[in-house]
Amino acid sequence: VNLDFVENFNGTFKVAMNKFGDMTNEEFRQQYNGLRVPEGYVHDSSMYVRPVGTEQLASSMDWRTKGAVTPVKNQQQCGSCWSFSTTGSMEGCHFLATNKLVSLSEKNLMDCSWSQGNMGCNGGLMTAAMQYIKSNNGIDTESSYPYQPVSSHDCRYKSSNRGAQIGSFTNVPSGSEADLLSTAAKGPVSVAIDASHSSFQFYSSGVYYESACSSQRLDHGVLAIGWGVDSGSDYWLVKNSWGAD
Repeated sequence: VNLDFVENFNGTFKVAMNKFGDMTNEEFRQQYNGLRVPEGYVHDSSMYVRPVGTEQLASSMDWRTKGAVTPVKNQQQCGSCWSFSTTGSMEGCHFLATNKLVSLSEKNLMDCSWSQGNMGCNGGLMTAAMQYIKSNNGIDTESSYPYQPVSSHDCRYKSSNRGAQIGSFTNVPSGSEADLLSTAAKGPVSVAIDASHSSFQFYSSGVYYESACSSQRLDHGVLAIGWGVDSGSDYWLVKNSWGAD
């Protein structure tokens, strides 16, 4: 079925057989897409203020070239995308504040933010992870608290290994690309997407476009690190967490 999909795909971007080829789409979604939005969750953007000085933006931007983005990581077969999205935006903020790029610990978030509603490999939410970092007064470095693709309640945070901290965070209004653009101009932004489609499972290159993509049924946390234009098509530049391959 997957080989048929890849060989017969007709779209504006390219797909290819990859390491997800031996999984059904359902298995793929269960193992790699771990965004979990709690029942009754309200996306509160009432505190959002559009950043000033972003009225005239360049046609393209890539935070990697500014040094604000760590290399692509690999969550492996574990629904921990939410933790990688969180560390990505934290790493960017910390770099912009200190001019030091420090890789931060996803496992710290997975082991220690259960009381905020996150569930390790079974999913979580970036805002809940940021709430933990804020109340915990920090997050450890990747090197001091390395990643493992397993759920655990064994919280091993040590303030002596703290790599970064935040005083506050704000939700960008959902559905507003203008607000997301203005915010992404100030640094990498945690975002939620619909990554449930076979076209995403086997995406290879080009500007991804899926007509069945939902803006409500969101299942994957990633990081917006810029934007650009390709053959007249505007695109977001997004960092994923499924390995450098």
